[in-house]
Amino acid sequence: MNSGSPKRSDNMNYNRKLITEDGAEYYGCGFGDSCDKVCEIVFNTSMAGYQEIISDPSYTYQAVVMTYTLIGNYGMADDDYETDRPTIGALIVRNYNDCPSNFRSTATLSEVMKKYGIPGIYGIDTRKLARSIRDSGSRKALITDAGVTLEEGLRILSQTDIPKNAVSTVSGSGIKMYSPDKTQYRVVAIDCGMKKNIVRSLVSLGCEVTVVPWNTTAQSISELNPDGVFISNGPGDPEDVPETIAAVKDIIGRYPVFGICLGHQIISLAYGAKTYKLKFGHRGGNHPVKNLKNGKIEITSQNHSYAVDEESLKSTPLTVTHINLLDNTVEGVECEKDRVFSVQYHPESAPGPQDSFYLFDRFINLMEENRADA
Repeated sequence: MNSGSPKRSDNMNYNRKLITEDGAEYYGCGFGDSCDKVCEIVFNTSMAGYQEIISDPSYTYQAVVMTYTLIGNYGMADDDYETDRPTIGALIVRNYNDCPSNFRSTATLSEVMKKYGIPGIYGIDTRKLARSIRDSGSRKALITDAGVTLEEGLRILSQTDIPKNAVSTVSGSGIKMYSPDKTQYRVVAIDCGMKKNIVRSLVSLGCEVTVVPWNTTAQSISELNPDGVFISNGPGDPEDVPETIAAVKDIIGRYPVFGICLGHQIISLAYGAKTYKLKFGHRGGNHPVKNLKNGKIEITSQNHSYAVDEESLKSTPLTVTHINLLDNTVEGVECEKDRVFSVQYHPESAPGPQDSFYLFDRFINLMEENRADA
């Protein structure tokens, strides 16, 4: 069996352990909550933004390995959460700093993770672990006490399934409205685990945003009389939300539609395309994407395990607008006739920093065109 534990000469108190379902063990130290947790293990290549990462609902049921070595150094700021209640499975880092230096910080990362029942482990060889995920793919992992045997850990992993109710877990249960100083457009946003900065981006452009749950019907959306419909990011397999796919299928052609991340996949499925799971997904703020319409390269922020199958798009009216330059996966689609478009990445995360914000402007323009044609 493989072991990713650091050398004992570094005098660390090894009280926690990570066990992966292929039999690897990584010893480290605990921070955050001390609970045991089984998650899908993934890695993120961002150099900053750990607060946004742990509060992004798309990481529900996932243990995230940060490839950047130092985490926790700037603490946690009240204004930087992407959701009110973080649902990430766990956080795995090389070096954890529990004494942040930042005038905006109101709590340490460990304090917030403990509050929301999120376990963490530090001190392990995250380079080795990230390479393992890259080479062998994402898989189940257990964070537990260091004294748990490998045999017991593997038994727990074999008997524990990753839930498929991630979207229903993180989506709001009621309708919420966010209004700008002056409303110019009414947008219904289907919440599949939506990040707060998406709402802020739409509101900044004069949109009154009505956020509805993931399973809202097309009829209920129509009753809100929107100028456009937005489908949000979210966790898990897009095929696990047939209710959302059915609603989007019914509203296509009636309103301009814009989707991000999971919303991109849902739109493609609504048109009859297919999706598939990537070996280890795309997670980080440094993914180059080519815009096929103008040839420009955008530096993008991404967080997803699934992708749209390009071959299946050929039997739909959707055309590919963006591709990932690292692996040539589909990063954007559109149907000009229906005024529908989507991207796999997150334009609101500003990794470029403003390479992709034009997508929100495009949504505004489509709503304006739709009004003119009404």
